[in-house]
Amino acid sequence: MDLLTNLGKSLTQWTATFSDWISLPLIFILLGTGLFVSFRLRWIQLRKLKHSFNVVGGKYDNPEDEGDVTHFQALSAALSATIGIGNIAGVALALRLGGPGALFWMWVTALLGMALKYSECSLSHHYRTIHEDGSASGGPMYYIERGLGPSWKPLALAFAILATICSFCTGNMNQANTIAQTIATYGVPTWVTGFAIAFLVGLVIIGGIRRIAAVASRLVPTMAVLYVGGALLILLTRPSNILPSLTAIFTEAFSLKAGWGGLITVIMWGIRRGLYSNEAGQGSAPIAHAAAKTKESVREGAVALMGPFVDTLIVCSMTGLAILSTGVLESTTLTGAALTREAFRTGFSIAPHIGSIIVNASVFLFAYSTMVAWSYYGDRSIEYLIGPQAIKPYRWVYVFFNFMGAILPLTFVWNFGDIALSLMTIPNLIGVIFLTGTLKTMTNEYFSRKHLTYQEYLARKDPPERRETML
Repeated sequence: MDLLTNLGKSLTQWTATFSDWISLPLIFILLGTGLFVSFRLRWIQLRKLKHSFNVVGGKYDNPEDEGDVTHFQALSAALSATIGIGNIAGVALALRLGGPGALFWMWVTALLGMALKYSECSLSHHYRTIHEDGSASGGPMYYIERGLGPSWKPLALAFAILATICSFCTGNMNQANTIAQTIATYGVPTWVTGFAIAFLVGLVIIGGIRRIAAVASRLVPTMAVLYVGGALLILLTRPSNILPSLTAIFTEAFSLKAGWGGLITVIMWGIRRGLYSNEAGQGSAPIAHAAAKTKESVREGAVALMGPFVDTLIVCSMTGLAILSTGVLESTTLTGAALTREAFRTGFSIAPHIGSIIVNASVFLFAYSTMVAWSYYGDRSIEYLIGPQAIKPYRWVYVFFNFMGAILPLTFVWNFGDIALSLMTIPNLIGVIFLTGTLKTMTNEYFSRKHLTYQEYLARKDPPERRETML
């Protein structure tokens, strides 16, 4: 028993050390790639943002196109995975360790992340596979193998293996554990919570991407209204604190009052939490966006670039401003989700329990949506590795691991999942960098054409004068 205990401690310590070690170079790799594609595509995330809103709004949806889900459903599924407990706990941790200026550097990662999401998701849709039943499979493993050639398949396999591991750890067990530990504070045993959330996850994921996307398209707006709406109420009741909070964010982002070391700490914590929050460049979201119903891969890329915009520029910003405007960063020593909860409790000073309910409900919804979305990432990865016959067994195993995540201590699993998430980024970014030429050609060709709405498409396909003649 002592041997197993010591082995567990050693593994936990080793994975924690390795996770910290790999995160630093990964930050520079992600930022460098984000800058590279931004310049190569002439800052498409700014030039075509309006077009992104039009596509997400359904202006160009064509139900006759191949694929599984609409543009909005694909974005919702991807956001289900990225809007997670990091938006609540991660932002608070960045502010505690990096100060208000860390939020500014999170915004920088969102700006560069929008270009990365556009790139990886356009490529994923372009190189996807449409099966005989009309369903779609895509992701970095497909554009690495098909775009770079069969000799690159080992890299594609490496990505799929790491994505599968990550689906069980970061995307599943860790989220279940967070929910169980939160509810345990109310006296509910973790096994009861584990059984309940495993059942709820199983209800959705057994049905595949169509059911996942249908649930996500309702869950994501609900999450946003609940959480962002609560934060906005806090700000509206403290209008005089908004400008000082924004001033602190911008001034401390470049402040040298703690020396160069202090400034580097601010930058690193902001960038680190921003990148891990929106998952840009990590290769997960392209799997969801590959399922979109459209013939235009660049159009789906335009949808995808909205991900970091919503996740970081809106949701993370609301967390940060709620914490800063209520003053809890200075008045308490709390960190993580507890700090965000205290900000909402303080913000709803007349009824603090409402603030707690909003944060606790958001923790559940954010974590639940992440578990649901990551199951799809995992089943596409296992399909690529083994074949379609492995999908249903994978989903049942995923549900079982969901239950186990709720009842087990997960320090080791957290670290192991972070390592897998970091490592899967490397083959994905290699694929993006080497396929930037193809991406630029696709982008230029798409935006050189006039794009018809679905109504215009129907009118051109069957004009009124032709319909009258037929009658």
